[in-house]
Amino acid sequence: MKTKTVTNFFKRAGLLVLAFVCFTAVAQEEEEKWFDNFSISGSVDGYYRYNIGAPNRGIAPVGEEGDNGAYQFLAPATSFANESGFALGMGNVILGYEGEKVGFVADLVFGPRGEDAVFLSTGSAQIVNQLYAYWNVSEKVKLTVGNFNTFLGYEVISPAGNFNYSTSYMFSYGPFSHTGLKADFTLSEKWSAMLAVMNPTDFTENNPYDTYIVGAQLGYTTDNGSAYLNFRYGNEGEPGEVGPTFQADLTTGWDVAESFYLGINATYLSTEPQEDGDASGFYGIALYPQYKTSEKFTIGLRGEYFAEYNNALGAVGLDDEGDGSVIAATLTGSYDIGDLTLKPELRLDTASEDSFVDNDLEPTKSLSSFVLGAIYRF
Repeated sequence: MKTKTVTNFFKRAGLLVLAFVCFTAVAQEEEEKWFDNFSISGSVDGYYRYNIGAPNRGIAPVGEEGDNGAYQFLAPATSFANESGFALGMGNVILGYEGEKVGFVADLVFGPRGEDAVFLSTGSAQIVNQLYAYWNVSEKVKLTVGNFNTFLGYEVISPAGNFNYSTSYMFSYGPFSHTGLKADFTLSEKWSAMLAVMNPTDFTENNPYDTYIVGAQLGYTTDNGSAYLNFRYGNEGEPGEVGPTFQADLTTGWDVAESFYLGINATYLSTEPQEDGDASGFYGIALYPQYKTSEKFTIGLRGEYFAEYNNALGAVGLDDEGDGSVIAATLTGSYDIGDLTLKPELRLDTASEDSFVDNDLEPTKSLSSFVLGAIYRF
């Protein structure tokens, strides 16, 4: 009797242990499945900048007395990498969850480049670069709502996503980010489309004007490259002050050979006046040839022509008609050391009108500069 009791005890104990092991295995499997779908990535970056033949100290803007708060550094009128000497870029942390049907992205930025990227929120606690959720309605339809980086243009905010460390004029004066609702459609194996309804450009936290813009994209992708035709249209500001803005943008890039890549970006933007008058805007084109010399080193050139008309921006010096243009050539090397990438680059900006100053603070049409960027990805 005692032997039978002991046997039954061990049987029950064995069943309990087996059940516990199975429960633990299932729990671990579910836990591993969660972490398999959850991701953390990002980058940190900084740079050194030196003007060649132009001041590297702060200079007072025209019409300013030049006290400690008024000094500015001389640099091309493009976004980021504009401070002389050693300077900070940004820290970027991207949290994401990719489920079978739904998911989200929380892209957070810190530092000067991040602050410039969300410039309409400067001075607030805003550190959000992107913050959106999405729903895969079907295999061919995906809905996204929230704040997402722009679909227009060749370059992006994060330096980890660009070949050149400094940025182009077209990127700097195109949109940075949008908040709204977009729908992505898979039309076929190679063709895609997108439609969106969004706040005025770069108003990512709210909509103060009660106006909206629409966006559209048609994409073509193969194993060797891709091409995207992008559009945006709508009133970008308070009614009564500006008319609607229209922008068309072509972004494409192809692997021409095993070691040679060619990217192209062309854009045109026009803003209609609210009252009588002429439209204002800008247009440009940039080529991005890149040659991979080894597994660790690639050299590339960005050659950009950018023009504005009818006093659109003031990005470069303007003539009496309010027109101006600039040709910017940027030669960049990219050297990988594990997850760290060093990017030395030489840049020459040549404008149609006086847009810069030389070491004697005399007006000049050109500016040469050297930048060494360092980017660590994780």
